[in-house]
Amino acid sequence: MPIGRWILKRFLMPYWLLARGTTLGVRAIVVDSDERILLVRHTYMTGWFLPGGGVDTGETLDAAIRRELLEEANVTVEGEVELIGFYHNPRTSKRDHVGLFLCRDWQQKTVPKPNMEIAETGFFALEDLPDEATKGTRARLNEVFHGQKKSIIWS
Repeated sequence: MPIGRWILKRFLMPYWLLARGTTLGVRAIVVDSDERILLVRHTYMTGWFLPGGGVDTGETLDAAIRRELLEEANVTVEGEVELIGFYHNPRTSKRDHVGLFLCRDWQQKTVPKPNMEIAETGFFALEDLPDEATKGTRARLNEVFHGQKKSIIWS
């Protein structure tokens, strides 16, 4: 593990988790014309996730999800995004919440190259998700596409 990442995990992350107030994030289920789902793999966490991130101070949820999709996957939202719901994410902190959106009207002119944050992006069929897709990602997809009872906890 690079020394910078070790310092972040060992010292800064515990402080950040204890010192911050309530946090709000956004994630999106981006569906392509073949009904495949966009997932991202970060450089600093293991697993495949729905794209998204934190909402900046003074930023709307709509603006945040559009920004995050552009930053992480070079996806430009063309129309409206549908709010699926809000979830508590106690694995991150007792004060973390996530807004989940469904996005079907979008463009991706080029597939993004790996960078400091995103190692890889890809579209996956619901029946063929990567083994490393996170529990929370799988749960949200099962709720939206397979009628599984909705949870209020992201897990």
